[in-house]
Amino acid sequence: MYNFVIFLYSCGVAIASLFNEKVRKMWRGEREAVRTLKEKVDPQAQYVWFHAASLGEFEQGRPLMERLRRDHPEYKILLTFFSPSGYEVRKNYEGADIVCYLPLDTIGNARRFLRAVRPVMAFFIKYEFWYNYLHILKHRGVPVYSVSSIFRPNQVFFRWYGRQYSRVLKCFTRFFVQNEQSRELLKTIGITNVDVVGDTRFDRVLQIREAAQKLERVEWFRQYNIADDPDDDLVFAYAGFTPPAGVFVAGSSWPPDEEIFIRYFREKQLFGYGKWKMIIAPHVIDEEHLQLIEKQLDGFKVVRYTRYDCNAFEAADVLVVDCFGLLSSIYRFATVCYVGGGFGVGIHNVVEAAVWGKPVFFGPNNQRFMEAQELKNCGGGIEIGSYDDFARQMDEFAANPQAIASRGKIAAECVSRRSGATERIFSYLGL
Repeated sequence: MYNFVIFLYSCGVAIASLFNEKVRKMWRGEREAVRTLKEKVDPQAQYVWFHAASLGEFEQGRPLMERLRRDHPEYKILLTFFSPSGYEVRKNYEGADIVCYLPLDTIGNARRFLRAVRPVMAFFIKYEFWYNYLHILKHRGVPVYSVSSIFRPNQVFFRWYGRQYSRVLKCFTRFFVQNEQSRELLKTIGITNVDVVGDTRFDRVLQIREAAQKLERVEWFRQYNIADDPDDDLVFAYAGFTPPAGVFVAGSSWPPDEEIFIRYFREKQLFGYGKWKMIIAPHVIDEEHLQLIEKQLDGFKVVRYTRYDCNAFEAADVLVVDCFGLLSSIYRFATVCYVGGGFGVGIHNVVEAAVWGKPVFFGPNNQRFMEAQELKNCGGGIEIGSYDDFARQMDEFAANPQAIASRGKIAAECVSRRSGATERIFSYLGL
């Protein structure tokens, strides 16, 4: 049944590739992957294979890859992606020796792929459970680890109709899961080779914070260009600037998110000299979406990051970030953060904002994201289900700025407590 479903899926992808550029990139990349391996694999080297579905999973696997590269240069690293949103952004990642797509999980593809690279060890990040690849790896005696995985009662493995498919979990040498609930669920189907280590994403955001980019354009937008500390109001006084009352940073936003926070700032008339400023880094940066944002902000001074002019940036009310790779560093300039996706398929990376000690807003679709649940429970994260929820909390922040600092401190402490998964995994592996 599994292989039949994969066959139908591959037919659908082939047809969709005729009409969709993103699907076409994935389809072509998968077909070229084995050829890429044959051209680039060093037959004398030992490869450790990391597979991440997309960009978020890549960030969870990155601390492991970089630790392995630093401490064990005798290994080469193969990194594969399933989604173009991961591969296209990280195809030139210098932390891996080879980066390519993972061909669809047919028996033939899995055999050809693994024959070309012959990994000595494999790490599958979070939700990756490819039946044919995993069974062949097990048959060949290759250790396979599931990293930062998380399990819930409604997943197919724990349903009566999914018991046959759940056998794929027997292929893993070890599970490094995020929480105790995952370990208990796996125990119900006879899987006990499990360690609760937490989420490597927390280690990654701490790395990102230490290596944050300077971002002079954002500094100019915030009317700051002298000291290294963007929170030092004495700098503004010395420079003759009036600092903004606050900086609202919205990361990975979608239209339903933007409708809420833009409406609030418009209705409260919070833009202007000495008032709030806003930075929007949307998840989709095509021209149609950027124009939609600008239309909602009609009447205010809006600039795009790639169209730099220091005078225009100083005078602007809103900065729209129309490129990738900056968001994790931009959060440090925030007073309050908003992470998008919670009114759609699910929220994006709230930890990137929380690590800077900022309170984080997000939408209601966050139940599958343990880091958001923990932030919400401790008070560093604020779930909203409507415009009224958002307005109520922002009004409270405006009336009591100390509440912002207090919640931000709680958010940072939550991230710090959850770090250390990478070290625990490597201790188990003996590397």
